[in-house]
Amino acid sequence: MKKNYQQIKQASLARRQKRVRAKIFGTADRPRLSVSKSLKSVFLQLIDDQTGRTLISLHSKTLAQKATKTAIAFTAGENLAQKALAKGITTCVFDRGGRQYHGRIKAVADGARQGGLKF
Repeated sequence: MKKNYQQIKQASLARRQKRVRAKIFGTADRPRLSVSKSLKSVFLQLIDDQTGRTLISLHSKTLAQKATKTAIAFTAGENLAQKALAKGITTCVFDRGGRQYHGRIKAVADGARQGGLKF
């Protein structure tokens, strides 16, 4: 019997996301910084889970920059932090979305910290 490894991989990611999301909750004072990544880009959101609203979002495609994917993720984290500080948000909760904390996910976190967000 042949297994569909893509379905197994997606199910494992969904299970990890639920496990992480059970411990993390965003409020208006301290929103959740959600990181989603694809093969080419990174999508960031600051979410207030109490009202179910996205406060700030950023897609790495909006950055007109030629660099490595990790460098673009770092810049995206910095830009999101600048947008958040402009709206008066200084702290957040980091949601890695079931992914390992390394590579582009870590670059986003480092960029957001350097931009001024605390988590």
